[in-house]
Amino acid sequence: MGFMDEIKKAGREIKRACKDITAAPFVREMCDNCANMYRLGWDERNGGNISYMLDEKEVAEYLDLNKVIRTIPLMGVNAAAFDVTPLVGKIFIVTGTGKYFKNVKDDPENNLGIVRVAQDKKGVELLWGFADGGRTTSEFPSHMMCHMARLAQDPENRVVMHCHPTHTLAMNYVHELDEKKLTHTLWEMCTECIVVFPDGVGILPWMLCGTDEIGVATADKMRDFRIVVWAMHGVYGAGKTMDETFGLIETVEKAAQIYMLTCNRPRINTIKDEDMVKLAELFGVKYRKDFLN
Repeated sequence: MGFMDEIKKAGREIKRACKDITAAPFVREMCDNCANMYRLGWDERNGGNISYMLDEKEVAEYLDLNKVIRTIPLMGVNAAAFDVTPLVGKIFIVTGTGKYFKNVKDDPENNLGIVRVAQDKKGVELLWGFADGGRTTSEFPSHMMCHMARLAQDPENRVVMHCHPTHTLAMNYVHELDEKKLTHTLWEMCTECIVVFPDGVGILPWMLCGTDEIGVATADKMRDFRIVVWAMHGVYGAGKTMDETFGLIETVEKAAQIYMLTCNRPRINTIKDEDMVKLAELFGVKYRKDFLN
C-alpha cells in the first residue's frame, strides 16, 4: 500500500469514527419498528424477531468491516440440512435471542447485532452490537431460509419479520386453517387487502419453533407467499423494505381484527369476488385467481 493509499485509509477510518452507528438509518429503522410492534402488542416480552439485509457500502460508512468482534454459531439447526451458501458474506442487522422489543429503542447496542454470514457457513461474524454477550435470535436460521426463498422469487427482498399480531392469532382458533378460505375471508374484510397481499396468506400447522424443520417448512411456503401464518403462534412476513413488510402484516392484522369484531354477527354486506377482481385489475396486481370462489 502506497503513502497516498494509507492517507486515504486513515481518512476513511477517521470519518467512520466520527459517525455514530446508532444514528445510522438502518439502526433507527430497526429501533422504530421494534417500538411500534411492541406498542401494537405484536411482540410481547421477547416474542418476535426481525432480520434486515443491509447494503455493505452503507454499513462500511459506520463500521470497519475487517473488525470481527466474535463469531456466533447458528442456533437450533442441523448443519447437514441447512446450506447458507447464497447468503455467505451478506450482512444483516438482527434482533437478539431473549431480547425484549420494548428495550430496543433505548438500548440498541445490547438488543441488536450487525452480523455477517461466515465463509465457513457455520455461524455469523459479529460486527457490532450484542454488547452484553448476546447472540442472534434463535429463529435466525428460519429467517435465513426465508431470505433465500424470497430472494429466489424477488432479488430485492431484504426483510423478514416474525411477530404475534393479536387478532390474526385469535382468528386461528375460530376460522378454518385453509389457505384459500382464510385468504378469501381476509380479502373480504378490507378493500385494500387483495391489493396489498394478492398472493394470499400461507399457513403452517402448529410446529416446534426454533428448529430447522419449521424453517424449511416456512421457506417452502415463502416461495408462494410473502406472509405465512404459524398456527396458534404468529406470522412470518417478508418484503423489500421495513415499511413494506410492516405494512403487509399490519393489513392482514387489520382485516383479522374486522373479522373478529363481526364473525359472531349476521353479515349483511360483503366485498364480492367480482369487486375484488376489479380492484386487482385496477392496481395491476397479480392475484391468486384460484383463491376466489
